[in-house]
Amino acid sequence: MVYTGLYDFMKLQREAPDPLYQQIIEGLIAEIRAGNFEPHQRLPSERELSEQYQVSRMTVRHALLSLASNGVVYTRVGKGTFVAEPKIDQQLRTLTGFSQDVTARGNRPASRVLEAGVVPATPEVAAALRLAPQAEVIRLARLRLADGLPLAIETAHLPFKRFSGLLAHDFAEESLYAVLEGEYGVALTHAEQLLEAAVGDSGEHELLEVTPPTAVMRMQRLTVDSIGEPVEFVLSTYRGDRYKFRFTLQAGRQGS
Repeated sequence: MVYTGLYDFMKLQREAPDPLYQQIIEGLIAEIRAGNFEPHQRLPSERELSEQYQVSRMTVRHALLSLASNGVVYTRVGKGTFVAEPKIDQQLRTLTGFSQDVTARGNRPASRVLEAGVVPATPEVAAALRLAPQAEVIRLARLRLADGLPLAIETAHLPFKRFSGLLAHDFAEESLYAVLEGEYGVALTHAEQLLEAAVGDSGEHELLEVTPPTAVMRMQRLTVDSIGEPVEFVLSTYRGDRYKFRFTLQAGRQGS
């Protein structure tokens, strides 16, 4: 929907201590929360917003860039700025796969295989999987999507000796965890995860279809089976504008 001047934008308080661009941010967020702009609807252009708020286009651009960096809006070159969907609230309490998570949210999961082969383990992978240096591992890299939107890049490493027939499966269509359980009888019981924020590289920007520079979340996960053997070491990159991760913490014996 193109802006038609029907919306009553918040008037800027020019004597207030908050910068004008920050007031524009708050005003646009209020409009979005009020339902005046729906997900994937185009916002007014920089020119239209600068006229509405009676500020320079540079001030409006500053506000829009801040909203984009926080995942509230996204841009399409030559098309404008659009309202983003609410971030995915990812719970990190139970061991589930991407397909299971997406399906549970009522969306349609899909995968595109980027790499599937047998390679020598890097020192990091060998140490995580308790393998000898340069031992053969299966490397499976996939672009993970929900309703056609790319959300994450996952690169899984598994011991080749234990799962030598794994690559006979088409992991664009099949769930890795379902194959491990159904064909190999593996019961995945728990995982250790490490999460950190980063700026995506050019290859990640292209695959995830985001405009650089864009924040991403990088995750390492080591998954272990019921007998304590490491099964899978995964390196993942998630879109920072689409995800927020939730942890549940328990109080220790002593307060802070």
